[in-house]
Amino acid sequence: MGDRARRLRSARTEPANDAGAELLQRVARGDEPAFAQLYDLLVGPVFGLVRRIVRDPAQSEEVVQEVMVELWRSAAKYSPERGSATTWAMTLAHRRAVDRVRSAQAAADRDDIVGRRDAGRPFDEVSEQVTARLEQEQVRRCLNTLTELQRESVLLAYYGGRTYREVGELLDTPLGTIKTRLRDGLIRLRDCLGVA
Repeated sequence: MGDRARRLRSARTEPANDAGAELLQRVARGDEPAFAQLYDLLVGPVFGLVRRIVRDPAQSEEVVQEVMVELWRSAAKYSPERGSATTWAMTLAHRRAVDRVRSAQAAADRDDIVGRRDAGRPFDEVSEQVTARLEQEQVRRCLNTLTELQRESVLLAYYGGRTYREVGELLDTPLGTIKTRLRDGLIRLRDCLGVA
């Protein structure tokens, strides 16, 4: 009988009252030192299993941490009659690792689909430039519909990058008046540009 077969057989016949089972029962009661011992007992085998499935070291570490948190949170669900604590932890780890691989694959598939879809659309630089110029011209035309005071306030705030308070100081005007000018000016711009 090979070494692997012996390990599998001993894992199947492992007594349900192993050290991990006792630690899990203590963890279920909120015993933090027991969790530290359980962590030390299981983190190596859990990481080994997760690493074989996920392959990426950084993601494997994240999955292991998720598994250990899940062990802490769901320790009360552990039933010694159904198997050893190690088997239970490894089952949780396997599920989490497979979920991570599936999630990563789904994300890669989505990126691939988007990439292929976007590759089919030729970029028309001339069209983009013409559209941008037309939009700029429309904004200039709409700015000219504002009163001088509104236009000056809008230009300082939105094109000059100044705060309302700074606009008020530059124009030597109270903050409330600046806010009113900007609000009214933006409403007129919105209406002129046809923005809903």
